[in-house]
Amino acid sequence: MANRGKLIIFSAPSGSGKSTLISYLMQQGLPLSFSVSATSRAPRGEEQHGREYYFLSEEEFRSRIAADDFLEYEEVYPGKFYGTLKSEVERLRNAGRHVIFDVDVVGGVNIKQFYKEEALSIFIQPPSVEALRERLVGRATDAPEVIATRVAKAEQELTYAPKFDKIVVNDILAEAQKQVLALVEEFVNR
Repeated sequence: MANRGKLIIFSAPSGSGKSTLISYLMQQGLPLSFSVSATSRAPRGEEQHGREYYFLSEEEFRSRIAADDFLEYEEVYPGKFYGTLKSEVERLRNAGRHVIFDVDVVGGVNIKQFYKEEALSIFIQPPSVEALRERLVGRATDAPEVIATRVAKAEQELTYAPKFDKIVVNDILAEAQKQVLALVEEFVNR
């Protein structure tokens, strides 16, 4: 099918501003659709099933894994799964939409390996681990021990940056927005 959409993968440590950058991109008038991931974690705040995530129980998630329904998935924390449903990606691509992924670094690397040149992988990097810690504290959505776990995980995730096609340091938001827009426009117009 000639008009099948391309794939744009965004990965970053939690608190790097990835969701903010994706939200900006989605408002720029490009034929982009967000790939809604599945997760076994509980909704946070105003999150709704089918909008931010497909919220599945741990048992449902495990049965979907067994059925080979995921393009990629990861047990990010014990009992907390995140994954990308194959059916969601193909539905969007077949409609001629470019699919935006917001996935962890392992998922990002796996999707890129699967789709190769049909996908652009972008790693959003915080200016420093300390800046990341400050952003997570500023969110006021997680307990201190959760923030400590996320920061430790972020330090490990930063080692994945070289496996991505492009790295964007999100220090000054307006600059990072310009960079991701230019990268995505150039990729989808190829």
